[in-house]
Amino acid sequence: MRILLFRGDGVIEPWVREFAALMPQVETVAWREGAALPPCDYAVVWSPTPALLDQLAHVRAIFLMGAGVDALLKLGDALPPVPIVRLGDAGMGVQMAEYVAHAVLRYYRHFDDYEEQARHGVWDPLPLTPKEDFTVGIMGLGRLGMPVVEAMRLFGFPVRGWSRTPKDLPGVECFHGADGLDAFLRGTRVLVCMLPLTPETANLLDRHNLGKLLPNAYLINVSRGAILAEPDLMTLIRSGHIAGATLDVFRHEPLPAPHPFWNEPRIAITPHISALTMRHDAVRQIADKIAKLESGQPVDDIVDRDLGY
Repeated sequence: MRILLFRGDGVIEPWVREFAALMPQVETVAWREGAALPPCDYAVVWSPTPALLDQLAHVRAIFLMGAGVDALLKLGDALPPVPIVRLGDAGMGVQMAEYVAHAVLRYYRHFDDYEEQARHGVWDPLPLTPKEDFTVGIMGLGRLGMPVVEAMRLFGFPVRGWSRTPKDLPGVECFHGADGLDAFLRGTRVLVCMLPLTPETANLLDRHNLGKLLPNAYLINVSRGAILAEPDLMTLIRSGHIAGATLDVFRHEPLPAPHPFWNEPRIAITPHISALTMRHDAVRQIADKIAKLESGQPVDDIVDRDLGY
């Protein structure tokens, strides 16, 4: 068996070593443009380029090195009609919950205000907002969204969730579909976006929808930058309707130096690190799924191309 490996950032050798350790009987091939490669049985990729399509045409399945699928699906109908398999969790759910919990608590406990006070030598304890007035709304209730729901419930925040299809979760006020979006947003103080990027979610968080949030709302985006209309967020922050935002993902990454987000103190920026792929866990998961495919068993986390995730 031969496995094709590709990463858009070129950091492939650690993956080669992990596959060699877990699947010593398998040959791994690192793809580089212009190189003549033998046909491969499976491909494991991240941020592939169109130049990779000739090699992908021969594989039995394509595995992703992360949970997001939008970069691969951009290749469109040129992709071969084989299963595309994303990572299920591989340690990312706990990381996502840690990141969101930190951001929510930073706002709830006024740590952002205390940081600003400390820079000016100010000692001024601030009153806590009643938790019943600090509702956390989570958009996206899939495998990565559920640990965030559980973390917010553990801290005692009122939690509401929005998803494409109906959900029934204990202790969570659930909304779904286009008909439920308005009511979901109008009762949310802290909006956490965990949605996949699809044609339906692109620019979903625009001035119209963000403007429905409760006054002095907060935004936490850990999904994809293109879901957020960035100029609209700046408008709502400057108007005071949105009190702050924690952003881990952006329309263009790395975030360009002249971008206005860099100079807005009410926006906290991190470099797409809310949930990093744990390489050993990811390779073990991929190896298990390849073994199932080889023996004719079904595997989880196959991408629905029509839905985009």
